[in-house]
Parts: sequence; structure tokens; C-alpha cells
Amino acid sequence: MQIHLLKSKIHRAQVTAANVNYEGSLTIDADLMDKVGLLAYERILCGNMANGERFETYAIPGGRGSGAIVLNGGVARLGAPGDRLTIMSYATVSESDATGWRPRVVVLGDNNAIVVERGI
Repeated sequence: MQIHLLKSKIHRAQVTAANVNYEGSLTIDADLMDKVGLLAYERILCGNMANGERFETYAIPGGRGSGAIVLNGGVARLGAPGDRLTIMSYATVSESDATGWRPRVVVLGDNNAIVVERGI
């Protein structure tokens, strides 16, 4: 049996910009993507803690060390700079591999700096 488990999570990411004229996606500081093992163009699920909106898109790397979290395309209408997001990706794994599974998680604070790391 194959099951879906949380693979990566960036919690409390603060939106730094929104660009409705971009094709679509969520720009994420490449250092944050690396830290949680999130790949360029990987499918992500996002929850906006400010308004309860949930949306699915894909991640694209932003400038390293920039702290960038940018809503692009249509999802730019689902949030605003300053909103906090939970960004998640999932993996399909065998039931036997699920035993002891630990997702890679970071919790962010001011300026999208990492304040907590788990599973890394």
C-alpha cells in the first residue's frame, strides 16, 4: 500500500509581495526550500493563516537569503503582504517506509528567519 505523508513544511512564512500579473506559483527563498527539501516546481499546498484560504500551486526558488515569499498569479488574490502562510508538500511512500517517518519542518519568525527546525 502507498500512503501520502507530509514531506516538507514551512510554517508561519510571511508574505513579502504579491504579483497578480505573473504566470502563477509561489516564490520561496531558495535557502528555505533547501532546508526543508522542497524542489523547484514541486506541488505545494498552502494555508493562509490570516484569512483561512487554502490553495495549491508550485514552488519556484527566490533569491537566497532574501526571505522572499511571493504570491504570484491568481493566488495573489488570496493573500496580501504580511499574511502568514503554512506551506506543505507531501510524499507518497510505502506503508513500511512510513514507520518512523519525519517530515522536514521549519517555523519562521521576523523577516522569515528560521526560529525552529524539526526533522532536519
